[in-house]
Amino acid sequence: MAKLVVLTEGFAGTSFELKSERTTIGRLEDNLFPIAESSISGHHCEVLVSSDGIVVKDLNSTNGTFINGKQISQEKLKPGQVLRLGQIEMRLENGAGSGAAPKKSISQTMPIQGGLKLDDLEGKTRVMESPFKKKSNKTNKIFLFGGIGLGVVIVALIIYAITQLPK
Repeated sequence: MAKLVVLTEGFAGTSFELKSERTTIGRLEDNLFPIAESSISGHHCEVLVSSDGIVVKDLNSTNGTFINGKQISQEKLKPGQVLRLGQIEMRLENGAGSGAAPKKSISQTMPIQGGLKLDDLEGKTRVMESPFKKKSNKTNKIFLFGGIGLGVVIVALIIYAITQLPK
């Protein structure tokens, strides 16, 4: 059975068997493979297992998803290749002692430099673009004035109806 083995110091030895067809990896607990590390997005990537092989798909993560150092959006992952999510590196092993790349020792794993840290955000507002477009002020004004106009007409009709009642 294929599994992901974490190589990064502090997480080394952690592994996850790819038992289901779709495995999400990220910092949040609702992922099938949660990794509590700040450089990993809440829902960082997903691993899709099929008869054609294993495919890794980035889920618009902040720090990117890399296979053997190359940033990917969706790519096939082969046994022995190193998958990097943020600062965490892991290798795909097929569980049968593959003739894959030699095991990378923990001392060779180096954290990435730079990037954005939580401390850098303190006191600053982070603006994220929403996928939902905001209505323009013109549209809002049309609805506002239309509503006011309709309200005035209704009030005028009520007053007219009351004044026409027989006394």
